[in-house]
Amino acid sequence: MTEMTAEVVTEVRGRVGCITLNRPKALNALSLGMVRSLMATLLAWQKDDQVLAVAIRGNGREGPFGAFCAGGDIRFLHAAGSSGNPQLEDFFTEEYALNHLIHTFGKPYIAFMDGIVMGGGMGISQGGTLRVVTERTKMAMPETAIGLFPDVGGGYFLSRCPGRVGEWLALTGDTIGAADAIAFQLADGFLPCGELGAVWEQLGSQPFSDGKAVQDFVASKFVAAGACQVSAGAQIDQYFGLDGVPAIIAALEAAPGEWERATAATLRKRSPLMLHVVLEQIRRARGMGLADDLRMERDMVRHCFYLRPGQSETIEGIRALAVDKDHSPQWAPARIEDVTPAVWQPFFDSPWPVHAHPLAPLRD
Repeated sequence: MTEMTAEVVTEVRGRVGCITLNRPKALNALSLGMVRSLMATLLAWQKDDQVLAVAIRGNGREGPFGAFCAGGDIRFLHAAGSSGNPQLEDFFTEEYALNHLIHTFGKPYIAFMDGIVMGGGMGISQGGTLRVVTERTKMAMPETAIGLFPDVGGGYFLSRCPGRVGEWLALTGDTIGAADAIAFQLADGFLPCGELGAVWEQLGSQPFSDGKAVQDFVASKFVAAGACQVSAGAQIDQYFGLDGVPAIIAALEAAPGEWERATAATLRKRSPLMLHVVLEQIRRARGMGLADDLRMERDMVRHCFYLRPGQSETIEGIRALAVDKDHSPQWAPARIEDVTPAVWQPFFDSPWPVHAHPLAPLRD
């Protein structure tokens, strides 16, 4: 049986629930409708004994695969945040609840992360029990470029990368490929993109005995991903383990290396305020379970839009990148060195009492 909306296609093939994100012109960026469709489908399949496992992919512009999910629909976020549309609040609450469900689903959840996997795309894949990457995978949490932070559980999964890789990925928003994703524990195995279609088709025709057999079948197709593209592990730990953002940028700018210069230049383009917020987020999240991290991120995202009326870094960042496209955001404060604790610390104050938090029911 196949069910199709404009943006999500769901089908049970054999004993496997198959999901295809179907918004290729927008690189499958998640709308509120898509979040709701995914949530309803997964809740139904979680209780359905006929569904042994779930597989998810994205449609590219030329057919299946080629693009997984570029994140949330940032144009919607800009419009909703600028106009006071209450669906902005619904989007984040429901998206984070979906992320939590995927992490705690209880059945194998196999994410085919071909093509672009960013932001919200990480949120619907990192909780999977098998995360598949290809030579076309472009993975990032680039939120500091739009005055946001790596949400959708980003604090949780980035903080669990080796060493200080989480701080580096969160602050810079740099893009990594398949081999690095596996090395940094953000993916489980590599499949050449030319083999994805055959594996996907076989999911519906193999006589699987249980969910583990589905997952083992896909994992049996993995091949070596090749060498890591990033050889800066020591530098990442050296710089991104420092006490604060001003110390990180000062050390990078004082160093003679090309990697250091490029990394410092990237950080200088990001929202200075959100760099401070993000460093604190990643370091707090290291000691948190997923549910507490998502509650913290829900607090933070409320503040991103409403803590400073008329001065939302997120609305300004999206304006510069995706609306006016002038690529000249007017960050406030304008420099890393001008951000004081009094400006960034309130992002971690919850606007809700514990019992009334919109994600209060979540449990690890």
